[in-house]
Amino acid sequence: MRIHMIEREEAKGEVLECYDGQVNEHGRITNMKKTLLNHVPSFKVLMEWYPLKDEVVKVVGEFSTYVYAHAISTQNECLICSTFFRRIIMDAGKDPDNLELTDTEKLLVEYGRACVNHPAVVSDDLFNRMRERFSESEIVLLTSFAGMMIATNLINSALEVPLDSYLDYYVKK
Repeated sequence: MRIHMIEREEAKGEVLECYDGQVNEHGRITNMKKTLLNHVPSFKVLMEWYPLKDEVVKVVGEFSTYVYAHAISTQNECLICSTFFRRIIMDAGKDPDNLELTDTEKLLVEYGRACVNHPAVVSDDLFNRMRERFSESEIVLLTSFAGMMIATNLINSALEVPLDSYLDYYVKK
């Protein structure tokens, strides 16, 4: 851990409001969010992940959204995010290491990984396949969501945010 995580008893003002808001909305506050609370504007920007995720769900469905986020986070080697989405996949009764993906999920996984590996050179072939399946607006949404996932991966990895204990069981062995 490179950055102090804000605990409730030390939070004041807007930090306390954000802290309590997360607990009230999600039942807990994660280590990443406690870290982000060191700078409230950064916290607020990254909390836009939730409405963006809700928009992606409207396009591809909830499970496919999590498969997409898992692929990005795994490709980015983010322990926290990849484990978080691994938990969701496992809790859905699926094996994240042996998923039977739909054609759309395969495309999302490929695109998500490309956004991590070589965003400046996403192949024309891949992009054309995205265009066959998604509208321009949807591609912008999916790319924005990939960017938000990459941003959360960056925060967790660069700042060495510790894995939340509730995720310990789900760590890939």
